[in-house]
Amino acid sequence: MPHIRSAAPHNPSNAPRRPARAPRPVRRLILGTAASLVSAASLVTHPALAAASTASPSAAPLAPPPVRDEDRAAGDHLVVRVEHAGEGRDGVYEVYCNPMGGSHPDLAGACRTVERNTRWGSEPFAPVADGSVCTMQYGGPATAHVTGTWAGRPVDAAFGRGNGCEIGRWDRFVPLLPDLDGAAPGAQTA
Repeated sequence: MPHIRSAAPHNPSNAPRRPARAPRPVRRLILGTAASLVSAASLVTHPALAAASTASPSAAPLAPPPVRDEDRAAGDHLVVRVEHAGEGRDGVYEVYCNPMGGSHPDLAGACRTVERNTRWGSEPFAPVADGSVCTMQYGGPATAHVTGTWAGRPVDAAFGRGNGCEIGRWDRFVPLLPDLDGAAPGAQTA
């Protein structure tokens, strides 16, 4: 009797076949969903956020919780030095975000401002690009220097108000930087 072979598909390499993979858009969706779930879970497990989520809506706003040493080492931390902006605006302020703390007069606003200016793939504190066309406008002698860490990256940014582009850059960072409303001491327009 002749030997009969099964009709299995021919695999010339005799190697096991790879399992079929999901198409790229599906893989991205699955990975994005998983990352979102992990992020949401980490927010719920943070003690300061958990306490804030259980507060009643009628409760008065609470001061930010003290920043623990281990959170300071891992979180976003900025030091803002403002000079020549006028009385009540000059000074050195610390800002901790995630968790919030520090000596800045508007911690929540300062953290929101930096977060709002943060875009994937770009540097939030980048100076005005060389070759930018800017109005010949003088916004006053105010300067600011921001140092520290944001989103795991070092920050060392200088701010001034020497032309329209610099004024616009400053204004994008209000209230991290003081709101000068175009009325900084000694402000003039050319």
